[in-house]
Amino acid sequence: MKKSIITSVALFAAMTFNAQTNWKVDGSHSKLGFSVVHMMVAETEGKFKVYEGSVESKSETDFNDAKINFTADVKSINTDDEKRDGHLKSPDFFDVEKFPSITFKATSMKANPKKGATAYDLEGDLTIKGVTKKVKLFAIAASKVAKDPYGNTKFGFKVNGTISRKDFGLVWNAALETGGVAVSDEVILDLKIELNKAKV
Repeated sequence: MKKSIITSVALFAAMTFNAQTNWKVDGSHSKLGFSVVHMMVAETEGKFKVYEGSVESKSETDFNDAKINFTADVKSINTDDEKRDGHLKSPDFFDVEKFPSITFKATSMKANPKKGATAYDLEGDLTIKGVTKKVKLFAIAASKVAKDPYGNTKFGFKVNGTISRKDFGLVWNAALETGGVAVSDEVILDLKIELNKAKV
């Protein structure tokens, strides 16, 4: 009997230790944004309106080594200019007919208290236009978990980073008479992510 109790306690402890918290991205309260420098003088912003993501964390507030998978529908790109959006969807840029999705899969997420109490260094494989590259991002987590009026558990992140669009084959550009180019190679990522905890 004693052995049975000890075994049960050990199994319970193992289950608790290995327990994971599952989340889904709340698309109605998130933003997948980006910006580039236009004509060497100002930033132009855009976003992807259709996307989905899942996250598996150690607990509601511990995202060390979190498993993250994210997919964005490139056809949903929006820069508040229909003509420009059409150009971005063309083979000059994303070539959406051949490459309809952008994906991200985390390979490392580590707390970095030197950068802030809720800061994380996030690395992963980003795939754009069929090209996969390692990227390094910086994430700031919310200070606490929240509950909405419907009983949903919420958590959030701000994620920032920069990538080179040439690395992914988005090479179109135009030289300016005054020097420089029409669109910067560097793309600034500005993501605001709200998560819903999966209900058991």
